[in-house]
Amino acid sequence: MRRRLAAISMNHTLGLQKGNDQYNHGAVDEEIEGLIRVYKDGHVQRPTIVPNVTCKVPFEMNMACNDVIIDSFTSVWARIYVPKSRGQLPLLLYFHGGGFCVGSASWSCYHEFLAKLASITGCVIVSMNYRLASENRLPAAYDDGFKALMWVKQQALNIGATSQVWWCSRCNFSSVFLAGDSAGANLAHNIAARVGCSSNILNPLFLKGSILIQPFFGGEERTYSERYMVQPPNSALSVTTSDVYWRLSLPIGANRDHPCCNPLAKGATRFEDMKLPRTMVCISEMDILKDRNLEFCNALSRSGNKVEHHMYMGVGHAFQILHNSKQSQPKTIEMMSHIKAFINK
Repeated sequence: MRRRLAAISMNHTLGLQKGNDQYNHGAVDEEIEGLIRVYKDGHVQRPTIVPNVTCKVPFEMNMACNDVIIDSFTSVWARIYVPKSRGQLPLLLYFHGGGFCVGSASWSCYHEFLAKLASITGCVIVSMNYRLASENRLPAAYDDGFKALMWVKQQALNIGATSQVWWCSRCNFSSVFLAGDSAGANLAHNIAARVGCSSNILNPLFLKGSILIQPFFGGEERTYSERYMVQPPNSALSVTTSDVYWRLSLPIGANRDHPCCNPLAKGATRFEDMKLPRTMVCISEMDILKDRNLEFCNALSRSGNKVEHHMYMGVGHAFQILHNSKQSQPKTIEMMSHIKAFINK
């Protein structure tokens, strides 16, 4: 049965990526209008709803920015932002959102957000572009994220001997943070859980914290905010849209209580058994994920892990990149100030 859902309030009339509409792939299996269309034969189309931009940043930002290849075999790459300030800077490895199915480090909204975040926080930011579902279901994105972290480690071990010295020489590798929004926050948490905060596997890197912005989690049992939070027409995430993302990204046959989706589900690794770095969670008051994010924070706290959270009132999911309300801009500045304070602790 074809499922067709409306999503982000951008221009849905934009055409599909060039060349994708010249073949007949039969019936559509899943669709989020304006974002992704998956056919029965497995073919995937993603409309160019958000422009992809080059790594150029405004001159007045006083920042270097370039794209680098991490893994040519899987086409995993990253966009790196380096503020031109004195001294060595903390390193933030960032993962974009998009339900594991859409999004890119080259999307204009991420490019603008992360260039500004790098400038305000005084961090080197490595914005990583990972493989997407449904072509590459979870844990593919986790594997790519882990590989990116290990790639950063190799650069740290070989400073001066690689072409990456332009950014490596500016990094304080004893002050590394994992961060992301929505699906990217889910990814950051899972990588932190995989490596731990004191694992020798990262040496000479030291993971000081995770910054999770509106982390994309789910579960078979709906939370109160998932059931009753009224979403405006320009909302970035609804329950039905969320369900499609999970159907496309989870391993075949898995439901929403799979550990990739629900870290609190029965059978998932307990937080008490994880050596997690301190964690900051950014939650939006109007987000359907609000209650699930709060449950996540409470579970971390009960397990003895260090966690803090900030609630952004009057805004919804992904407000900081979509700017889809009058309060988005001031709340984004507020969020960036919280991130800066967390990094500098």
